[in-house]
Parts: sequence; C-alpha cells; structure tokens
Amino acid sequence: MSFAGPPISARPRGASLGAWVLCGLLFVATALSFLDRQVLSVLAPVLTDDLGMSNTDYSRVVSTFVFAYTLMFAAGGWLVDRLGTVRGLAISVAVWSLGSAGHALAAGALGLGAARFVLGLGEGACFPAATKGAVEWFPAHQRGLAIGIAIGGAAFGSMLAPPLTAVIAGRFGWRGAFVTTGLIGLVWLVAWIIAGRFAQAAADRAKAAASQTGSSKSQDVTYGPEQGNLLRRPAVWHFLLARFFFDPVFYFYLFWIPQFLAKERAFSLDDIGDYYWIPFLALGLSNIASGHLGDFLIRRGWSPRRTRRTLLSVAALVTPVSSLVVCTPNAAWAVALMALLMAAHGLWISNYVAHISDYFPSRVMATVFGMTGAVGGTAGIIATMVTGPVVDRHGFTPIFVCMAFLYPLALLVLLAIPPAAVHPARTSAG
Repeated sequence: MSFAGPPISARPRGASLGAWVLCGLLFVATALSFLDRQVLSVLAPVLTDDLGMSNTDYSRVVSTFVFAYTLMFAAGGWLVDRLGTVRGLAISVAVWSLGSAGHALAAGALGLGAARFVLGLGEGACFPAATKGAVEWFPAHQRGLAIGIAIGGAAFGSMLAPPLTAVIAGRFGWRGAFVTTGLIGLVWLVAWIIAGRFAQAAADRAKAAASQTGSSKSQDVTYGPEQGNLLRRPAVWHFLLARFFFDPVFYFYLFWIPQFLAKERAFSLDDIGDYYWIPFLALGLSNIASGHLGDFLIRRGWSPRRTRRTLLSVAALVTPVSSLVVCTPNAAWAVALMALLMAAHGLWISNYVAHISDYFPSRVMATVFGMTGAVGGTAGIIATMVTGPVVDRHGFTPIFVCMAFLYPLALLVLLAIPPAAVHPARTSAG
C-alpha cells in the first residue's frame, strides 16, 4: 500500500485492498463522530425538560461543544499531520468516546456543557484525519470516491442516531444512550489500532521500495507550503471564508431540527426517531455518489478545477429551496425539503474537500482542512448563540430564511480563487 506517490499520469493503478479497508474504518469513525454528537440533538426535547433547560440554555450547551470542536479542528489537523493519520485518529476517538459516556453523569446544564466540551476536543481531529487518509492513500483518479466514503460516514452516523437513540433511551433512559455510544467508540478503537499496525508496516515497505528505485520524491512531497506559511496562500483565505458562510447551515441541521420538529410539527421522540434519519440518508448517498461522479468526470477529460466548480455550483443553487420548510403543508413535505438540502450539502462538501486537495499536497491536507473547520466552527458558535434567542422570541422562520443565502455566498467566494493557485501535481490529473 502506498501512502504517497506520483500523479495519476505516472501511476494509473488503483489503490490497494488495504487502503480500501482503512477507508472503510474511516467511514465508521466519521459515522461514530456524528452518532455521538447527534445523541444530544435527538434527546433534546426530553433532556431539556428533564434538566429544566430553555432553548437559550440548550444553545449554550451546544456552543460549548462547537467551541471545543473549533479549537481542536485546527490544532487537531496540525497534530494529525505531525503524528500521522493512524495515531492521530486513535487519540481523537479515545478522547471523544470518554466524553460521550461522560454525558450520563450530567445533573444540569453545567455538567452537560463540560461533557460536550470533552466530546468536542476529541472530535476536532476526526475529519482532518479522515480527509488526510483519503488523500494520501489513494491516487488522484480515485480520490473523490475515497473522500466521499471517508466523510460520508458522518451522514450514516446521523441517520442511525435517531432510531438507535430512541430505542436505547426507551429501554435504558437518556443516560444509557450516552454510555452505549461511548462503548461503541472504544470497540472501534481496538479495530483501528490493529489495522493501523498493518497499515504502518505496508507504508514502511512502500517507502523502502521507493527509496531503492529512487522514486521516493514526488511532486506531492517536494511542492507546497509548510504549515507555518499556509496563510500566505490566497487560496487558503477563499476556502476559509467559504466555510464561514456555509457551515452554520449544517450546524443548524445537526443541533436544531429535532427541536423544530418537536415544537413546530408536534413530533414525539418516537416520531423524531422514525423520520429524522431520512435527511441524513440523503446526505450519505449524496456524499458517495458525488465523489464517484467527480472521479468519472475527471476520467472523461474534465479538469479537476472545472469538475469541482460545476458540481459546487449545482449544489449551491439547490440549497435555497430548503427555506420553504417553514411553509410546507405537512411534516412529510418538511422532511422531504430537509432531505433535499442535505443531498445538496453532500454534493457540496465532497467537492469542497476534493477542491482543497487540488490546491494543497497531502502532507499539509489535515492542517488546511483543520483551519477551515476552525473557521466554520467559529461561524457555527455565532450562529448557534443567535439561534437560541431568535427561536425563543420569533420562532424558526427567520433562521430558515437567512440560511437560503449562505451556500450561494460561499460559491461566489470559491469561484474567485485564481487558477494559478492550483497545485501543479493536480493540474495534470485532468
């Protein structure tokens, strides 16, 4: 298995079976990360009543997670680039699994916020590690699909969270739901450590073979900024600003939709378990399908730049439709429009991440993606702190209306990236 190598023109062969196994484990890791964070969202109507919390209190608890997540998104990306994907992700999952189980000890908003903080610290490195692994373990013509699978687990974790949480909470209470998800994370950790040993051995063999043939250096290794001067690259600022615009929409869907369904559509906890997974199914399928579609277009002769921009444009132009959720005649239409938004987000995020890999080498991929996540988390904190009071006073309508403009704004920012900023190793891929 090769962890780095020449561009596709020089290496047309696909990734090894070992790389796909590791990609599958990355899928499970991102699924667990969203499963663990979504448990609180699904249980919010029950938990807030049990602990006597208002929407404003809930927004502060959510913001505690996003604050820690934001801090560690940037720092976690840097650590993953330093420690490597296998070791960095192992530490990440261990911390957040303990944080998830710690929610069971909460007696009020303060204890709940403390557990969310630990959860956020652990989860911050997850997606930088997943994207780095997908970029470094796969050749350019398979990278879109690998990224879609690696980050697509998030959608399936979110899809699994409502029915699983409803069943576990119904049997063991809301505290038992948090303990269960923490234990699942520890089981994954054992499998990852075992697989990681084989991955490292394969990487060492590949590196030794490359050094013997004199091919150990490639454009991906020799080109590109170090972590210390990434901010001098104009493309970085475009990716940061774009994420500042679009991330609040996804944070809203993660943390507030169960509240919307309960308060505005009279959903019970069982109803949430029955229907809230549907938008995330659309997201997961879109993640994987859009990655495959991008790879297909590149193989047909499209440049990576043209491919990403076309698919990003389609996604951004679809998202404003979701603002109609507040005026749909029934709950079924509301859930359908949410699913459409999440499908568009799947198309968007897969190509957003792949677009970053077109501009930067894999050795700084986790750092760059971590920086964008930190900026997106900052926007998420601001949006979450505003959402609570707005919902308490005016309902959800103003929030849905504002979200209609955010993806198109992010698209305009990405379309303004100059062509000269593309990583030269990527331009030959198309």
